[in-house]
Amino acid sequence: MKRRSFISKNIALGAIIPASYGALGFSHIKNGKHTDFEDVRNEVVIEKVSRGKPFAGKVLAVIQPHCDDIPIYASGTVAKLIYEGYTGYLIRTSNDEAAGTGATNGERFFNNEKDNAEVARVLGLKKTYDLNYRNHRLDEYNIQEIKGRFIFLFRLLKVDTLICYDPYGQYEENPDHYITAKAVEAARWMAGMSSDYPEQLEVVEPHTVTEMYYFARGPQIVNRIVDISDFIDTKVECNIVCKTQGPGGDNGSDLRKKLAEDGKKLPLLGEDDHTADVNYIKEFVLDNDKKLGEKYGLGWAEAFHYIGPAPSKINDYIQKNVIPK
Repeated sequence: MKRRSFISKNIALGAIIPASYGALGFSHIKNGKHTDFEDVRNEVVIEKVSRGKPFAGKVLAVIQPHCDDIPIYASGTVAKLIYEGYTGYLIRTSNDEAAGTGATNGERFFNNEKDNAEVARVLGLKKTYDLNYRNHRLDEYNIQEIKGRFIFLFRLLKVDTLICYDPYGQYEENPDHYITAKAVEAARWMAGMSSDYPEQLEVVEPHTVTEMYYFARGPQIVNRIVDISDFIDTKVECNIVCKTQGPGGDNGSDLRKKLAEDGKKLPLLGEDDHTADVNYIKEFVLDNDKKLGEKYGLGWAEAFHYIGPAPSKINDYIQKNVIPK
């Protein structure tokens, strides 16, 4: 089953937020102390772009099993956060050897690695980390090893925010997706504890990831809609550079050439290859982003299960109840 058809059949269900869930708080341990996370499930927050680099100094980890996952589902939000001041890093868990074009696994591996680097370049990410686990076989590996590598990277890079597949998403068929998501969720929780992987603390310090944007191919709890209208061209370019796999790449220009060979043309595909690729991606690859945007009165949008720091209950209580001494 193709990725876009998978998500298009489930986007309606994924956008349903049951009111009965209410507002839930999550507790996380950092250096022996509890910190709260907020996961408000009965309301959808529309997140729009902020000007003036308000997040300068913050660090973003962009995590994908394959080189086309972030381009399809979250590259608009990545571009937005980088624009707002984040320093970003791209982490890919698989080696993509079994996906994409190429006569041999080795050729596919090289082509996908090159595409992955291009994705990072287009999005303005500082560096890529390729963990290079066998493609479609992450469930063969000891998840403790994968968690340990993520814990080290989260501590080393001092990650504040991450974007990844949803560890709680439903009906995910690809083991690379759900193993990556579960390892990330456990690692971001454990990275702030000095009791986990203490040997790492000779070179890094405990560090908690406090903000998560989780995306999914199938049904999930959606409580955050990100307006990516200002960054749709970056998202399109991000999908164009994924030439080895994914629904973008050169598919638009290839279709234009095939039609021309039969003496036909589609006005949508324009008069040159670049226009064909851009319009093909907007019309057929990112059509769900357009529909989601229209649903919320936006141009283009991406959907997430967002978990972030909860407002301080103590400060709120003080503001409401403090009196002169």
